[in-house]
Amino acid sequence: MYLLLLFPLLFWLPGSSYEITGPEEVNGLEQSSLTVQCHYDPGWETYRKWWCRGADWSNCEIIVITTGTEGAMKKDRVSIRDDQRSHVITVTMEKLRREDTGVYWCGIERAGITADHGIQVKVTVDTVAARCHYGPRWEAYMKQWCGEADESSCTILVQTTGSKQAKKNRAYIDQEKRTFTVTLQN
Repeated sequence: MYLLLLFPLLFWLPGSSYEITGPEEVNGLEQSSLTVQCHYDPGWETYRKWWCRGADWSNCEIIVITTGTEGAMKKDRVSIRDDQRSHVITVTMEKLRREDTGVYWCGIERAGITADHGIQVKVTVDTVAARCHYGPRWEAYMKQWCGEADESSCTILVQTTGSKQAKKNRAYIDQEKRTFTVTLQN
């Protein structure tokens, strides 16, 4: 009789649920910010939440972790916040770099239990690129990429010299078939 009464209570105890959900994949642009939101079941509000990187769950490196409160924590370019009323973990990665592309995990530290629980999130950082087209007879003319909207005060980031390629600062031009592409790089 006591066993029958105790059994249903196990499903309602805080920490008895371990469900966490989030996006499978997210994309961001270089030098921009990316926000990931993971949702968790009630009962885990005061547990620490973390964001780690690594393809293998057992070896992922924790980048940032909460204290078990709603306050935001930040380390380098990554911050994490736990909204305990909405049961949402929000991770923000700033000033994205191409090398930030990889497998990450959004998780909950399950103190006293053998393993934490998390969800895998694949992060892809895309390069910013622009492709410009020009007509016949313009192949030998200089092409320029400008860093300002106002043409009169434009700072030239890169320009061609009639050759097929040019590179300067964080911009790269590659001309082919009456097009040239500017790719912003780190």
